[in-house]
Amino acid sequence: MADGLPVRLSCAKLSAIGMRASNQDAIGDAQQDALACFVISDGAGGHEGGEVASRLVVEAILDKFAGEASFGARALLSYLGHAIARVAEAKQQAPSRRDMSATAAALLVDRSNARAVWAHLGDTRVYHFRGARLHAVTRDHSLTQQLIDAGYAKAAELRIHPQRNILFAAVGAEGETAPEPSADVIQLEDGDAFLLCTDGLWEWVLEADMERTLAAAADCDAWLAAMCTLADANIGAAGKVRDNYSVYAIRVQRQDMAS
Repeated sequence: MADGLPVRLSCAKLSAIGMRASNQDAIGDAQQDALACFVISDGAGGHEGGEVASRLVVEAILDKFAGEASFGARALLSYLGHAIARVAEAKQQAPSRRDMSATAAALLVDRSNARAVWAHLGDTRVYHFRGARLHAVTRDHSLTQQLIDAGYAKAAELRIHPQRNILFAAVGAEGETAPEPSADVIQLEDGDAFLLCTDGLWEWVLEADMERTLAAAADCDAWLAAMCTLADANIGAAGKVRDNYSVYAIRVQRQDMAS
């Protein structure tokens, strides 16, 4: 995205089936003038239901963005609300998919004013790095995170707890939890980076390794490749089956600050 705007974004993306029978993840991105929107979703509810739910989430968010492109938490929450309505309608039309649901994580970047905001539902994450160090990350809407918050589990158990895949919030799942936006609008700095990813990646790459690979990478493609290689090695060492995994690796260049 090199077009004279103050912020330039470089991006690498991947959505892989792993060793599963189907890929229930979905990703998508779109641009409207100076705004960029990135979305990832991880579906659940059976082979066909999960694929349908995640695809609907991504399509609905990007459709709403295309029709009403605006910046801010309110706009982003309206996009997610449209996805919630779209999935609910699809479930009513096909009772066989009544159990389908999907996570959602979306990042909205205003390249004219060097700002970013994100929102999520479930355990698909948005990471923000500054100076190659973790600056912020979404908080999972999961049972394990609740147990950690209540003192019944340790933070180190987040990736290994036997109930780590149980969510209390997702698009299409009944509950009181609304999509959660970032606490503040982020004013972007040169060198900032974002990572959007499903649990198929973050469960197998520690935050310290995300930082290390980011610092060593020449570009987003190299960063993404290094994380995927590390995840594959960790999965192999654990004797596990490779799940679906989807990622956006994004780096920020402030062109108005470049020498």
